[in-house]
Amino acid sequence: MTIAVLTRFSRLYAGRCLTRNSAHNISWVGRHTSQTAGILSSSTKVLSRHVSGIPSSASTTPTTWVDHLPPKIRPYLNLIRIDKPIGTLLVFYPCAWSITMASYALEAPITAPLTYLSLFGLGAVVMRGAGCTINDMWDKNLDKAVERTQSRPLAKGVISQRQALVFLAGQLSVGLGVLLQLNWYSILLGASSMSLVTVYPLMKRITYWPQVVLGLTFNWGALLGWSAVAGAVDWSVCLPLYAGGVCWTLVYDTIYAHQDKTDDVNAGIYSTALLFGEQTRPILGALSASSISLIGLAGVLNAHGIPFYLGLGLGAAQLARVLWRTDLESRPSCWQGFVGCGWSGFWIWTGALADYALLIPGLT
Repeated sequence: MTIAVLTRFSRLYAGRCLTRNSAHNISWVGRHTSQTAGILSSSTKVLSRHVSGIPSSASTTPTTWVDHLPPKIRPYLNLIRIDKPIGTLLVFYPCAWSITMASYALEAPITAPLTYLSLFGLGAVVMRGAGCTINDMWDKNLDKAVERTQSRPLAKGVISQRQALVFLAGQLSVGLGVLLQLNWYSILLGASSMSLVTVYPLMKRITYWPQVVLGLTFNWGALLGWSAVAGAVDWSVCLPLYAGGVCWTLVYDTIYAHQDKTDDVNAGIYSTALLFGEQTRPILGALSASSISLIGLAGVLNAHGIPFYLGLGLGAAQLARVLWRTDLESRPSCWQGFVGCGWSGFWIWTGALADYALLIPGLT
């Protein structure tokens, strides 16, 4: 009987211990489950805040050198596309062709081209920037409808129209200061180009040929550069040079316009990219040949030597390379083709420079 009592007692004790331990374990699991749920809840809230509005580190990473500058000046530098110098170079090269060719024709001392290349280089930076400001003031609403241009300061509302107008006044004042360094013939000739600068943005709303107006504007330096050096334009040389530059602009700006052709249709914007369509490549090939031929004619009329034509040949080869390699359905490829066209202008200038250099005593 004693053994039976002891056995029963031990079973009761073991049962109570098991119950007590189970309750303890359940309590421990409950507490830790609650803590884990709290951690998960906090993490979910943090993640939610990041997804809903707090920018990630990738989105705040500077994309150009402009993003490292003080915030107050960034919108204005972005407005004039200062981080994309190709636009300035496309304005500068026709000026450089003309200045160098005039210096060659007149056998001018080296100080002449150096002085005017410096002035026109500054003028190209300022007036290209002014052109961008005017363009964006016109296109504020259109830019909102085109993916590539939605981030422009006026389209985003970072700069107001009034602020842009005040900034434009400053740009034009600097441009006028540069222009006043030239002779009166050139001052009047340069001032007459402002009508083209102003109306160009309107052209994309009413015609498929806004690139022609851009060409007339961007290549004005082919006339102005010569008059700055010589005192007046030699029309026999400068007209084919100017026309060749306009054809060159049609090539590079049509490639540029292919970047936005889908958005342009929806926004009601016209361009030669839409007009030429599937025939873009052969048409641009014909325009490239016309550009090189007309600039070559200007060289013949200006009695240039072999170095000029070597540079012209390199320019032609560069245009052919661009037309061969550019995928007109790819935005990055179109951008590369646009920039590549700028190199053709550089090679043409290099040929003219080499020809002029042969006239300088001590270099031959």
